[in-house]
Amino acid sequence: MKVAITTSSFAKFSDEPLRLLREAGMEYVLNPTGRAITEDEAIELLQGCIGVAAGTEPLTRRVMQALPELKVISRCGTGMDSVDRAAATELGIAVRNTPDAPTQAVAELTLGYALDLMRLVSRMDRELRAGTWKKRMGNLLAGKKVGLIGFGRIGRATGKLFEAFGCEVAFADPFAESDTNAKMEMDALLAWADIVSLHCSKPEGGGYILDERRLGLMRPGTWVINAARGGLIDEAALHALLASGHLAGAALDVFAKEPYEGPLRDLPSVILTPHIGSYAVEARVKMETDTIRNLLDALPK
Repeated sequence: MKVAITTSSFAKFSDEPLRLLREAGMEYVLNPTGRAITEDEAIELLQGCIGVAAGTEPLTRRVMQALPELKVISRCGTGMDSVDRAAATELGIAVRNTPDAPTQAVAELTLGYALDLMRLVSRMDRELRAGTWKKRMGNLLAGKKVGLIGFGRIGRATGKLFEAFGCEVAFADPFAESDTNAKMEMDALLAWADIVSLHCSKPEGGGYILDERRLGLMRPGTWVINAARGGLIDEAALHALLASGHLAGAALDVFAKEPYEGPLRDLPSVILTPHIGSYAVEARVKMETDTIRNLLDALPK
């Protein structure tokens, strides 16, 4: 039996995931492009495969219907936006993901963004490299009000890190409860927070979580962080509020279209990274190993 591995950097830091496949007697093919593949490329690469260790490529109904032997989609990560789960159910394809592996990596990255935004580290680094020696006055993270949109595994882990720095943490999530952190309605949370950080999925009906109206609810001087999903924020509206100075800064790891080439790159108050939330060695190895274990467990017996 053969499986495909479509993530572009799979097993770079440990051979353990591939060893599990070899021990199970599985052949495997790797993504040769070094990037996320297209629908047509997925159809070509996955021919004859019973399973796929999937990245963020679009696994649509069209792709699945072109792959009659496919029985398992095992996502290397938490997000399932790229998988047509309804089509998978209809076609008898099992779908799995790795919700636990990237939790600490994304939470720590979010905290790192906040510290960077508060003390303007990236901004002064860029200026110094360009020949400008200028000391900019920043802010303390301690004492800030942090509003988390989404309070699942990653949201909760992130909240604990912020609390350790002396922040007051509240959240908006219709499906979550907490004994310690305040639960607020979305609009109230946005008007209350000094820092707004997203840890949620895309709305089922489409649209933005933070559209122009909701971004406008934030008080002057608010910071925005998104290390969750691309397409959650109206990037044009965010750009306008940052450029006007209404928002103090933003840190974004994910974008509606990737690679990102938009105008947020031109704003000095913005930190941009190329979708690296899970890119910590320890987290990546666990995520890839869990992906293969999920795939093997879900194969028809």
